[in-house]
Amino acid sequence: MSSQAVEALKLIHKQVEKVIQQIDDDDWERDSLCEGWRVQEVFAHMSSNMKEAINPTPPPETEQEPLKAEDAMEALVAPRREWTAQELLDEYAQYFESWVEWMTALQEEPTASTMVPLADLGTYPLHMMANAFAFDHYCHLYVDILAPEGPLTIEVDPGNDEMIRPGIEWMIAGMPQMQAQELAAVVTQPLEIELTGPGGGTWTVQPAGDDGLITVPPRANLGASATVTSTAHDFVSWGTKRSDWRSTCSIDGDEAYATTVLDTLNII
Repeated sequence: MSSQAVEALKLIHKQVEKVIQQIDDDDWERDSLCEGWRVQEVFAHMSSNMKEAINPTPPPETEQEPLKAEDAMEALVAPRREWTAQELLDEYAQYFESWVEWMTALQEEPTASTMVPLADLGTYPLHMMANAFAFDHYCHLYVDILAPEGPLTIEVDPGNDEMIRPGIEWMIAGMPQMQAQELAAVVTQPLEIELTGPGGGTWTVQPAGDDGLITVPPRANLGASATVTSTAHDFVSWGTKRSDWRSTCSIDGDEAYATTVLDTLNII
């Protein structure tokens, strides 16, 4: 189960509160590292996800084509673009506790193992929703908003293993499904990913099987043609194409092959 991810969200929330206490009016308008979103839009994304989980907007009267995940996120942010900072903070405060309670409930069987489709991201057990949001919150706070990659220089606690690891587990779980065809086409040999520091571990990206999906088992020494090494924190950035992997990764082995896979990888 993903109870560790629920705890991660509580820890990350404490750091969000530190930012809230120090942020000023100009900071809300600064461009974040998340393309197309200011700090305000990033925060609107975080608060709107909480609201929709607890108090979902009624579906449209006429049936519509399902939105891709990124389009659905933007659809929630768009009406909040003109909100005041206080309105966003009020929404965040209103739903946070209920949202954590909801994700805690998702860790209980039989709900935890119920498989649900998440737009174009794939199908996952419900307990992993906590991992998805732990990834989302850590990435938006520590990568998109805070320096050195983000625009705001505000002192918070550094990310630790408890904060980072659940989100890494979501990224690894999502790799086979989020880019099923693209990665199956380029992963032709085992490729080892070694993530160091808090949240780290070693996984081997394996070629697709009969189901057409690559696999990413959590172990090394599987005959990899190359090993890619970076910190787990940096993986959150380059694995989502927020930064170029070349600036933080080292490659031992077949560099040309590793380059092809890393240039293709784009986790949402």
